[in-house]
Amino acid sequence: MGSEYTNSEMMTVTAARALENGTTCFVGIGLPSEAANLARLTHAPDVVLIYESGTLQTKPDILPLSIGDGELSDSALTTVAVPEMFRYWLQGGKVDVGFLGTAQIDRFANLNTTLIGDYREPKVRLPGGGGAPEIATSAGEVFITLKHSKRALVKDVDFITTVGFGRDGKARDGVPNIGRGPSRVITDLCVMKPDAETRELVVVSLHPGVTREDVVEATGWEIRFAEQLETTPVPDENELSILRELKARTERAHSGQQE
Repeated sequence: MGSEYTNSEMMTVTAARALENGTTCFVGIGLPSEAANLARLTHAPDVVLIYESGTLQTKPDILPLSIGDGELSDSALTTVAVPEMFRYWLQGGKVDVGFLGTAQIDRFANLNTTLIGDYREPKVRLPGGGGAPEIATSAGEVFITLKHSKRALVKDVDFITTVGFGRDGKARDGVPNIGRGPSRVITDLCVMKPDAETRELVVVSLHPGVTREDVVEATGWEIRFAEQLETTPVPDENELSILRELKARTERAHSGQQE
């Protein structure tokens, strides 16, 4: 048996394992960044991490606060201008995976980081799109990671900031030169993948100790489950200790304490 772990650690380790060694990954700040760096420090030492600020093959020792964190350029192979990053590297088809977080996701894996509520009179203004719309369009595929709740997983997002498969699941059909879109969504309860026909997200794996009812209760639409429902493998000691060390180092650095 593995050691004790939290739901958040389960999510990060599962997301990290989705990244294969040698993959080129365009990384979002927050949960995706945590997972991508854990992958680099464990099973995928040759993963190439790219951040929106233009840092190529970066190897931060601590998790960045933002894409403008100096740690990213200090540890990068090289840094390029943002227009080059998007126009040449991303739109040129050189990125295998875009790894994104989100405030809201719906059943067709559309992401909303713009606002909650009515567009003209929003209840909440969110940070906006950043590079996510372009990443989701041009990366070979997209992984999404977020915490599972009815507030975050809604039937239809209030605003499509970043297209998954559109309002009807058909947004990518017949569109040339576009990535295949979201291929997996990893939460602290389960792993979901789009249905091959309808593109609606379906639960393919439950994390250990999580029931179908847990997922149903935390999802804002009538979520479907795969016929062959798997149990997500538990984190191992090595992954947990490296993740905890990474987070502790980050915490110390951001609170102004030296190593």
